[in-house]
Amino acid sequence: MTDKAPHAPLIIDVAGTELNAADRRRLADPWVGGVIHFARNWRDRAQMCALNAEIRALRADVLICVDHEGGRVQRFRTDGFTRLPSMRKLGEMWMNDPLRAAQVAVACGYVMAAELRACGVDFTFAPVLDLDYGESSVIGDRSFHRDPRVVAMLARSLLHGLLQAGMVNCGKHFPGHGFVKADSHVAMPVDRRSLKAILADDARPYDWLVGSLAAVMPAHVIYPKVDGRPAGFSSKWLKEILRGKLRFEGAVFSDDLSMEAARRVQGKLLSYTDAAMAALHAGCDLALLCNQSLGGGAVLDELLDGFAAAVRDGRWAPNPASETRRLSLLPKVPSVEWTTLMQSTAYRQAIEMLQRLD
Repeated sequence: MTDKAPHAPLIIDVAGTELNAADRRRLADPWVGGVIHFARNWRDRAQMCALNAEIRALRADVLICVDHEGGRVQRFRTDGFTRLPSMRKLGEMWMNDPLRAAQVAVACGYVMAAELRACGVDFTFAPVLDLDYGESSVIGDRSFHRDPRVVAMLARSLLHGLLQAGMVNCGKHFPGHGFVKADSHVAMPVDRRSLKAILADDARPYDWLVGSLAAVMPAHVIYPKVDGRPAGFSSKWLKEILRGKLRFEGAVFSDDLSMEAARRVQGKLLSYTDAAMAALHAGCDLALLCNQSLGGGAVLDELLDGFAAAVRDGRWAPNPASETRRLSLLPKVPSVEWTTLMQSTAYRQAIEMLQRLD
């Protein structure tokens, strides 16, 4: 095991269904604090359990993550994993029966977290708190509803279900991605509304849920009436508004820095290292770089080498408070083995509740 760093802010990926030598070398880097899995890392439950056990043996404190929201964003879908509904379905149910919708949201969160944890995953980037304006293809049915009150209430229920299985949460994409049409994977969306309008509508779920959110991921969106930088690179959004005005005390993740649009700040395309440092300087605790281990992983090596050089040169200093926040995301209670989970009353009742959506 590597020496413990005072702050391990980098979240990276691994290439396949088992670790190769390059994966092991990168996971031993003291600045790596987490791993994010994708569908390519999944073959079946036994393989995923073995992969995560190997990662854990290398780094006992590493945060093992996945983007597993339900609906079209669900990385593991076979070998017993429940096909979770889109969040929009819960919002539609709310319009007819709010209490039943809240119950189903709790069940959804519990099943989501319990199945992931049974395979060795610690954390999922959910829920989406963006509002559904009917304009954004990248958000779409990932959103609960257009009404921020409905979003907040259903999200709170989902968070409760996650916690029942011993998993915390990540609200995204602060302060709101639903209003803009552009997909930040390929272009930089621009939201020209005022700060007052955004705080009164899109950002309200963060305000209402501030005491319940363990982590937040900012949007790769520019709000020029607030700041010329995307929210994830903006100290105004992250330090002044999220930390200061809304008094959020949890962890802040950058969104995926591999998106070229995400690394273009005020007209300049940043290197991966500079993008990670810009996000951290702006107020992120953790910098996420996805899908770069493939084809040899030169980009990941560039990031890790560049980051080590930045530390040596004094261009970035570890933040112990950020490391405390990272560690707070790790589960505090043991997971339940899959067979035991399947036989548990709580799990069976949650599955029955989800079946009422059909």
